[in-house]
Amino acid sequence: MDPIQAIVLGFIQGVTEWLPISSTGHLRIAEHFFGLTVPLLFDVTLHLGTLIVTLLFFRKDVKNILVALGKGDFKSENGKLIPLIAVGTLPTALIGLVFGNAMDAYFSGFLALGVGFIACGVTLYWSKFGRERKNDITYINALLIGTAQGLAIIPSLSRSGMTITVALLLGINREKSFKFSFLLSIPAVVGALGLTFYEQRDLLTLAGIGLAEILIGILVTIVLSFLALTLLRKTLAKGKFHLFALYCLILGAVLIALSLI
Repeated sequence: MDPIQAIVLGFIQGVTEWLPISSTGHLRIAEHFFGLTVPLLFDVTLHLGTLIVTLLFFRKDVKNILVALGKGDFKSENGKLIPLIAVGTLPTALIGLVFGNAMDAYFSGFLALGVGFIACGVTLYWSKFGRERKNDITYINALLIGTAQGLAIIPSLSRSGMTITVALLLGINREKSFKFSFLLSIPAVVGALGLTFYEQRDLLTLAGIGLAEILIGILVTIVLSFLALTLLRKTLAKGKFHLFALYCLILGAVLIALSLI
């Protein structure tokens, strides 16, 4: 991998991680055209950039949650999020541990990726039918949203697309759905990074990926992430979240067509 390829992959991660169009699926496509065989650890390492942006973008919420945790406060608005995030993280962790490596290996070809993107598009379109009825998230809601996050280990299913769609269909208001989706991503990214680093820590060097390429990719990811996250928030607020479905459906159809040629 050269620096230009690292910049392109960082650009893709920075934009597509936040928009509901699957960052991992797009990275797989780019890596294919670059002729790269990139270990999963590199893709997960780019998520370190998005994790940094998440912590900065939601810094007030993260700070308030940590303060509540330190006080043992689980009754305030911020304190209630702690057990909800814990409950939502359980199915994510279970699905990741059991199926993570298998899904990543299976969804590497264009046919499987294309089918996944179409499934993502259909899911995003369903978000159109969500009706805002409540501000509170229940434990059952958190469990369902966490399960949706776990299913996003399939490379062409968007994590944010799955979690926000499920939250909207459960009747949770848009701003709360947006915030909970990304707060829930924090333990998932930390866990995935730690586990993947432990399993594949030697593979980056064997793949010819050095520290410079990793840092370039992370830096580009961070810069682009703020713009993409702001765009997602505005799109969701205007009730146009479902429009991303068209992009996923078209991309999925193109990938399936390419796989058959």
